[in-house]
Amino acid sequence: MKSVVRSLILFLLLCPCGRAIADDFPNRPVTMIVPFSAGGPGDVIARILGNTMSATLKQSIVIENVVGAGGTLGTNRVAKAPPDGYTVLLMHVGQATAPSLYAKLPFDPVGDFAMIGLVTDVPMILVARPNFPAKDLSEMIARIRSEGDKMTFGNVGLGSASQLCGLMFMSTTDTKLSQIYYKGGGPALNDVIAGHIDVYCDPATGPTPYIQSKTIKGYAITSKNRVATLPDVPTSAEAGVPEFNVTTWYGLYAPRGTPKPVVDRLVSSLQTALKDPALISRFAELSMTPVEQERATPDALEAFLKSEIGKWGRIIKAAGIEPQ
Repeated sequence: MKSVVRSLILFLLLCPCGRAIADDFPNRPVTMIVPFSAGGPGDVIARILGNTMSATLKQSIVIENVVGAGGTLGTNRVAKAPPDGYTVLLMHVGQATAPSLYAKLPFDPVGDFAMIGLVTDVPMILVARPNFPAKDLSEMIARIRSEGDKMTFGNVGLGSASQLCGLMFMSTTDTKLSQIYYKGGGPALNDVIAGHIDVYCDPATGPTPYIQSKTIKGYAITSKNRVATLPDVPTSAEAGVPEFNVTTWYGLYAPRGTPKPVVDRLVSSLQTALKDPALISRFAELSMTPVEQERATPDALEAFLKSEIGKWGRIIKAAGIEPQ
């Protein structure tokens, strides 16, 4: 029986029907799973990307938010979906941290997916309540050290970008903050604005308008260069902590076993979308840029994902976080 199955798989891989499948793909809408709530950074990126890719694919891309368990519920939905290209996943750095944060994952973050490509690296911004008594990052670090763990740091849960940014900040500055957990970035930002928590770190898409309006204070952005939307916020390197380097990168995935011609079609659509002037402009408004074309490929995403799994595994272990 096994030999029959192997022969069938080999036939499907080698026969010209694969090209026919690709030529016909897609003939109905594609669903893009976003494992986070509507209105958040991942959802915003997915809707911009989906709208642009749909023009190339000549089919609509429907965004479906599947929330829960640090993004693993939505990710598992795609891992178990039919491998036909009609269900894809937009997932951030949590794809790399999940193996270290969860004792029993229902999927393999690498082996259960057909890679499509990286989409964007969203820099993180370290912010504080509007009356935080520090003029720059050096003063902030000194004050945190003097206060010990009396100061609070907000995050939106296990494996969230804000939690990872907090771990990286404390690791690189040798500081300790008391963690306050939230169900979403909106409530966390509201509490920063109201002064209920001291410090917060979030993808640039969230805090940017509040920093621009001086509703909250921006202390450092974790990109190599300053962003045009926040010209007065220094990079972490300029602020004196070059090791504080973390981005919320996003990748696009399909289920393992998706025919290569279909993956190739999705890769081509992704690369075309990332060169679209309207997408580039919209991304810029949100303080981010598309990745270079050579990174929007299956090989680049797989290599980067594997390296990130190793990096975050070391950081999470050093922080003493036990898998749940």
